[in-house]
Amino acid sequence: MSSNQLPTTSLGWNLYGSGFENLGRGGRPEQLPVAQPGPNELLVRVDCVSLCFSDLKVLAAGDQHPKLLGRDLKSNPTRLGHEAAVTVIAAGSNLGARYPVGSRYAVQPDVYVNGKSTAYGYVISGALTQYHLMGPEMIESAEGTYLIPVDTGFSAAAAALTEPWACVDAAYTQRRRLTPLEGGRALIVVAQGFSGDVIWTHGAASPRQLVISGASDTFAAHLTRNLHPDCTVTRTPVIELDAIPAFIKENGGGFDDVISIGERDPKRLAALLGAVAFRGTFNLVGRVDGALNVEIDAGRVHYDYIAILGTEEVDLGDAYGETRNRAELRSGGSMVVIGAGGPMGQMHVQRAIEMDGGPRVVVGVDVSHQRLEVLRERFAPLATSRGKALVVLESDNAAPVRKSLAELGFANGADDVVVCVAAPAVIEDAATLLRPDGMLVIFAGAKIGTMTRVDIAPVASSARQYTGTSGSSLDDQIGIVNRALKGQLSPGRSVAAVGGIESAAEGLTALKEGRFPGKIAIFPQLVGLPLQSVDELVATFPSVDAAMGTAKIWNLEAEDALFSALGVAR
Repeated sequence: MSSNQLPTTSLGWNLYGSGFENLGRGGRPEQLPVAQPGPNELLVRVDCVSLCFSDLKVLAAGDQHPKLLGRDLKSNPTRLGHEAAVTVIAAGSNLGARYPVGSRYAVQPDVYVNGKSTAYGYVISGALTQYHLMGPEMIESAEGTYLIPVDTGFSAAAAALTEPWACVDAAYTQRRRLTPLEGGRALIVVAQGFSGDVIWTHGAASPRQLVISGASDTFAAHLTRNLHPDCTVTRTPVIELDAIPAFIKENGGGFDDVISIGERDPKRLAALLGAVAFRGTFNLVGRVDGALNVEIDAGRVHYDYIAILGTEEVDLGDAYGETRNRAELRSGGSMVVIGAGGPMGQMHVQRAIEMDGGPRVVVGVDVSHQRLEVLRERFAPLATSRGKALVVLESDNAAPVRKSLAELGFANGADDVVVCVAAPAVIEDAATLLRPDGMLVIFAGAKIGTMTRVDIAPVASSARQYTGTSGSSLDDQIGIVNRALKGQLSPGRSVAAVGGIESAAEGLTALKEGRFPGKIAIFPQLVGLPLQSVDELVATFPSVDAAMGTAKIWNLEAEDALFSALGVAR
């Protein structure tokens, strides 16, 4: 395409503030100017954008979203759309050799500029447009390029869906820290009256600063005898409950590792959990008799990657390491997905079924009968072909799920429970489904400050895990692309509805309402295509129906047939 053939305008959906009334102009996309690329820029055509609940969070919050604080969106708008597939249509003079015209890419949106999260579709204007420029922040970062090459056999929708798939996959990769932070800040709090025998061999790492509260001189010497000589140790008396917030503030707002020895007061434990810094660990040490129901900030576990560890052994260092902190689903076990009928819940179900090994039984729970029927139709035959079982349950509480698990041979509870519903009561209920050494994954993005009460005693006694993840890394998404190329994953199974560029706002509304049982794919190059389910689409376009086959899985042939039927070149 010559420079005089390049587009000068593009239909797009800028966001000028919070709420749908600030999306686009008058409820429609607007014509946005498109400049030719500078020496270190690319001009890309957006081939597909899949819509995400994170888009709704930005839409609802506007400039109050954590990534947009202080930005005047009215004068400096952003644009949603971070799950995207693009094609280079022009490259700057310094980039043509690396990014040839016609090359196709999936976008990894978790962009960092000078160490700061500057995400695509948030701070950097995203893909809800037909064309746009990409600058050095996307292609010349410390991590390398955020554009992942995709094979010509990929559909644009499958390429876009590698990002949400990477988020799902990242929930089971070892992203938590398995040792105390080398050179970090640690806090050891010894419960008043504790007289047990505890040592700390420190594992593979040693803190730079250590604060010890409540320990006797003898016990403190016992805990610190093997510390690195450069570690600074500070001693404090027992911290009263009401004084813990002030203590945290006085000590820099948080510790990389918080170790609680012998504490059994739920309120004190909840307060000490608040002392854990971003990507920090909380280590519950000592034997617990009975339950220990503690308020946990589910939002922080999800967004801040807080790891809650524990041990009842003499060496508090035994809480760390992979033995007590697995990340992957248990082979041959049972898995429960709460909110399994939604787009992301379906992905968790599909991943568990398609993975080698993994759970023998997957229980999908949702409150929507319609969504569960789609889940059953889409994945029960796949499960059978893999020698696994998919059970679907319509329920809004744990009781029938617990009964079903018992009937399936898991009377002790589920090995793994994944929560795709950002509601405190649902998270709390889900935790009761775990076997003593089970893993709870808080996948839904509950707001920070969303408190839920769970029993943390098994963390120490049985290596139970409460964990959560948000987003994905470049390596996560590259891994998904490679698995899809090898036929180990079918991203196209997730597509439930499609639409053209004008239907993006309706697509976001449909996402909010839960109208479709799967992902919504927007094709910006298709002008005039209304939002519709895949079933509606194939009824209108027989060629698309034939390309999808009896399994009704979205693929490249179906995409080509749709573009051809609408007379749009690819």
